[in-house]
Amino acid sequence: MSMTVADLTGLFNQLAFTPLDWVLIELGVIGAYIVFGIAGFGTALIAGPVLINFMALSRIIPLLVLLDFIAAFGNLLPSRRSVVKAELLRLLPCMAVGCTVGVVFLLNLKSDILLLLMGVFITAYALYSLGVKIRPTQLAAGWAIPMGTIGGLFGALFGSGGFLYAIYLNSRLPSKVQARATQAALISCSTIVRLSLFLLAGVYAEMPLLLLAACLFPAMVVGSWIGRSLIMKLSREAFVRLVTWLVLASGIALIGRYLST
Repeated sequence: MSMTVADLTGLFNQLAFTPLDWVLIELGVIGAYIVFGIAGFGTALIAGPVLINFMALSRIIPLLVLLDFIAAFGNLLPSRRSVVKAELLRLLPCMAVGCTVGVVFLLNLKSDILLLLMGVFITAYALYSLGVKIRPTQLAAGWAIPMGTIGGLFGALFGSGGFLYAIYLNSRLPSKVQARATQAALISCSTIVRLSLFLLAGVYAEMPLLLLAACLFPAMVVGSWIGRSLIMKLSREAFVRLVTWLVLASGIALIGRYLST
C-alpha cells in the first residue's frame, strides 16, 4: 500500500512539533550521538531530558532503540575482530533477561513515575561517575550476572545500561580496544533484543513514531560521525567528565520537574 503526500502530511501533523521544537529535538539527538560515538553508550542520558519535554518516556526509548540499532553496528563493524566472545557470551543471557523485565515495566508504569525514576537514575549515574576515582582492577566472572541483568533492565527502562557493561569489561579485559569492541557487540545485541520485544509489543505499529525516527536519522549520522572524529583528537576521559556534569544537571532538572507537577 503506497503512501500519498496527504498521508505524510497527516503523520507530520500528528507529531505536532513547532519549528523550534524540531530544532531542539534534532540538536538533542546530535548531542546524544556525539557522546555515543565517543563512549559507545549514553544516548538516552543526553537525549532523554530534551525529548521528554515533547513526548512520553515510553515513546522515547523505542525511538532511540531504532537509532541505536544502526549506530551500534556502525561502531561494531570496524572493530569486530577484537570482540572477546567469552565475555560476550557470559553477559548476553543476563542482558536478555534484564531487557525483558525492563520492557514490561516501561510499557506498564505511569509516565509520571517513569519521569521520577529516570531523573533518579540519571542523577545517581552521574554522581557515581564523578565520585568514583578508582575502578576495580579485576572483577570476577560471576559479576557478569548482576552487571548483565541490571544493564539490560536499565537499557530497556531508561535506554542506557551501557555504563555497567563498560565497568565490567574495562575491569576484565586488559586491552581498551577489546573492551570497546566487546561493548559495541553487546550494545548491538541489546538493541536487537529490545527492538524485537518492542516489535512483539506492537510499539512500532505507530507510523508517527517511525516517521520521527526517519526524520532524526540524519541527526544520528551526523552526531556519530562527530563523536568518532572527536575521540581521535581529545581525551575521552575529559570529554566524558564534562558530559557527566551536564547529565547530572539534567537528572536534577527532571526530579525538579516531577516535584513541581
